[in-house]
Amino acid sequence: MSGGDIVGLVFAGGFLVLVLALAVPLFKIGQVFDETTRSIRDLTHTVTPLLEESTKTIQETNAQLARVDAITANVADVTGNVSALVALVAATVGGPLVKLAGFSAGVRAALGSVRPRGARRRRG
Repeated sequence: MSGGDIVGLVFAGGFLVLVLALAVPLFKIGQVFDETTRSIRDLTHTVTPLLEESTKTIQETNAQLARVDAITANVADVTGNVSALVALVAATVGGPLVKLAGFSAGVRAALGSVRPRGARRRRG
């Protein structure tokens, strides 16, 4: 065996040690990837029903909000009708009340001027 052969054997042995030294971390990284894949699969099996339930809840909430929107629109219509009715009653009753107040003030003034001269006004 010549010196070149010995150097070649030493180099081959060193390369084998290097390959073995790199194989251990690569094997551990492979295990980490396998565990990550299992975790993602488990998480997918857990999250999928939650997402389906959340979707169903959101759909039901949207249906309820549509009902509330219809109720709110009806309440707005009723409020407008009540406001119009109050304005109509105020206009209908308010005019005659003003006339009645004016008439009673006129009658009071007329009766006050017709009072006999000797009658005194009571205080109290």
